[in-house]
Amino acid sequence: MKLNLKIPLCFFDLETTGTNISQDRIIEIAVIKLLPSGESMEKHTRINPTIPIPPDTSAIHGIRDEDVRDKPTFREVARDYARFMEGADLAGFNILKFDVPMLVEEFLRADVEFDYSRKRIIDSQRIYHLMEKRNLSAAYRFYCQKELTNSHSALADTRASLEVLLAQVSRYENQTVTDGRGAEIGTMRNDMDALNELAASDLVDLAGRMVRAHSGEIIFNFGKHKGKKVLAVLKDEPSYYDWMMNGDFPLDTKRKLTEVKLSALKN
Repeated sequence: MKLNLKIPLCFFDLETTGTNISQDRIIEIAVIKLLPSGESMEKHTRINPTIPIPPDTSAIHGIRDEDVRDKPTFREVARDYARFMEGADLAGFNILKFDVPMLVEEFLRADVEFDYSRKRIIDSQRIYHLMEKRNLSAAYRFYCQKELTNSHSALADTRASLEVLLAQVSRYENQTVTDGRGAEIGTMRNDMDALNELAASDLVDLAGRMVRAHSGEIIFNFGKHKGKKVLAVLKDEPSYYDWMMNGDFPLDTKRKLTEVKLSALKN
């Protein structure tokens, strides 16, 4: 099948030092430019981000400081990429929430004009979520081949949830489970410890203000200290603890923050 294009369409993806748009940097960019004729052109570069790549991030994409030490900075390649993507719309997977904002931020840092407001942005993740629903009714239909006719009734939803989990264990038992990057994270087994490890969130508090990094360290997940170790922040800026405890944060967040602080005192 051929996409019906009137102007070029640039599919792109970024690898970065992290997920903080204002602080992190691009370390790899790949663009496939699809022309209306059906022809395609590719452009791919590894980038020296000029800041260290955190080990947790390297564990995800496999790119380390030494791999990009001698590569060009984004500022050095920015104009080439702006020209390559000029006059084209943008496409990719989950680009609306991350890749487009990160790319635009890097162009701004490099003082290179990149007017995304005139571009159409096609995010295939958004289409995926629109077409393949991920609610309980969809899961019940997929795993149990039944229609959830009394949806949003607590008892009906509870019964459906039970049936879905039974069907998932039956369907996937003993299969290797990988994350979005293809890294193995466990095996599906009819065992509650194993299922908990697979499905457990990395959230430390229910509001997600703190999360557990791949290294096991607890880091902040919001604000000016996003991505920083909680204990390091509390040590360098003790008043931040008081600010959070007096602020409009959920009680669970305050309780967990206090637990983290006290754990350091015990050790």
